[in-house]
Amino acid sequence: MTNDLSHERADGLSHVRADGSAHMVDVSAKEVTARSATATATLVTRPDVVARILDGSLPKGEVIGTARIAAIMAVKRTSDLIPLCHPLPIAGVEVDIVGADDRVTITVSVRTTSRTGVEMEALTGASIGALTVYDMVKAVDRAAVVTDVRVLEKHGGRSGDWSAA
Repeated sequence: MTNDLSHERADGLSHVRADGSAHMVDVSAKEVTARSATATATLVTRPDVVARILDGSLPKGEVIGTARIAAIMAVKRTSDLIPLCHPLPIAGVEVDIVGADDRVTITVSVRTTSRTGVEMEALTGASIGALTVYDMVKAVDRAAVVTDVRVLEKHGGRSGDWSAA
């Protein structure tokens, strides 16, 4: 086993060593900076189910508040769920849940001051928020679908700002 932690490959795959094995990237030499990311996930269901989500009349109870707490909890536990993610000091999490027509959109924004970004935390929060909505509507619509999980934007770090088209 080597003590050299600089395993980044020439092709830029920083989580894969030259021999093909996965490893956790050493971020100790990176500068601590303010970083943020926003991600979204969508649950597609029937319009009548969305109406019940919004008015709180589903059998399992208040969907939006439960999904918001689930998303926040997921953000804080991302490094426990995704093997190569660094545990980060989460400075703030905002969760917006909006329903319209046949869909519920969960948008999660995460902020930190750290050596690495929070895209995975935002994606995990949005995903778990959407899965929580699914769990709470499956009694009335088992055909509901979680879709369009993606990063919308990220700010900070060496690679700078990025926004989806």
